[in-house]
Order: sequence, then structure tokens, then C-alpha cells
Amino acid sequence: MKTAVITGASRGIGLEHTRCYAERGVRVFATVRSLADAVELHTIAARSNGAVNVVEYDAALPDGHRSLKDAVGDTPVDLLLANAGIMGDRAQMFGSIDTEEMLELYRVNSVAPLRLAQALAGNVANSTRKLIAFQSSQMGSIGDNKSGGYYAYRASKAALNMIAKGVANDLKSRGIIAVTLHPGWVKTRMGGSSAPLSVAQSVAGQQRLFDKLTLADTGRFFNFDGKELPW
Repeated sequence: MKTAVITGASRGIGLEHTRCYAERGVRVFATVRSLADAVELHTIAARSNGAVNVVEYDAALPDGHRSLKDAVGDTPVDLLLANAGIMGDRAQMFGSIDTEEMLELYRVNSVAPLRLAQALAGNVANSTRKLIAFQSSQMGSIGDNKSGGYYAYRASKAALNMIAKGVANDLKSRGIIAVTLHPGWVKTRMGGSSAPLSVAQSVAGQQRLFDKLTLADTGRFFNFDGKELPW
């Protein structure tokens, strides 16, 4: 793998993917919403001998993908990891749903990754690895939903799963592998301190998965450890 594009790289899982890939000699376009707030990422970039390029990208903006496409240009992209996402208000329970918040989560968690895939599909098709990975959540699994609640987040990730499946079908003829991911319950700002997995464990598992995926795997939904999950 020569080049990766990783969104949501200022902290947590995206930051660790960037650090690990830079150590493996991969060129990384790492995106953040605010350049000023990405102190740790800038440190990684400064130590990478030019391997890490920090790019401003806001998934909430309708044309946010354009600035990222401009930064990447015609560079072949072996891995597009659509990792940026938001949780929203955790009080998304039955009887207390906010319509505008639901629409915002759809915009960031569902529509933005699709726009990103559309913008960079040509770059991915021109690479050697040809991989698009959508960071979803097991909370977006309809088959696994046994507790209810979290309507906005669950629905936005279920929508992303459907989008990823469509992308897999539409791009298979171009040799592109498109998969959906659950990173596990990870100790991050979103996952909380009681989560059983470290960021390093989640990212190591995902990178091992990325290394072995083939076109036969396109359109599948994977846990961080490679186990297939129900839609």
C-alpha cells in the first residue's frame, strides 16, 4: 500500500491509523475539521518526513469533499477510510427525538461518506490496492439491535451500511473493494472510558483485515477482528 486517505484523523481511531500507516511507510492524507485543533496529528506529520499530509475537511459541509479532492489531486489512493463521524446527543430515546439532530447525523455519518467515495473513486480505481472502508458501527445493525434507543445514531449508521453496500455493487466492475466496519467498543471520546478495547487494539485489527481483503469480500460488514456482522 502506497497511499491512504483517512478522515477524522485528529484523534482516536483515525489518529492511530495515521500513525501506524506512517510508520509502515504509507503516504497519508489525514483530514481534520480544524487545523488549529490537531496538535497531536501535526506532531505525527512533522516526524513523518513528509509522509503525512494534514488536510482540512469538514464532513458537515455539503462541498467539503471538494477541498479534499483538490488536496489529493490525481494521486492514486490505495485506501480511502471514511472514518469521520459524530454521535450526537446520547439522549436519542423513544419520545425524545429531535428532527434536526437526526438530519445532521444523516448528513455527516451517511451522506458525507458517499460524497467522498464519489469524489475519490477514480483515485481508488487507479491504485494497486483499490479499497474503500466505511467506518460504521454495530449499532447500525438491524439484525443485532436488541436494546432500542439511540435512534438518530443507529439510523444514520444503518443508512451508511446501505450506502456502502450500494457503493460495493456500483464499483465492483472497476476492481474496487468496498466494505463496512465496526471498530469495536473502543476507549475514545465517543466510546467512553469503560469500553473494553484500546484504540491500538482496534486499529491493529482493522489494518490486519485491510491487508487480507480481496474483491470477493466487497459489500461485507466486518468487526475489527475480521468477524462478519449481520446487517
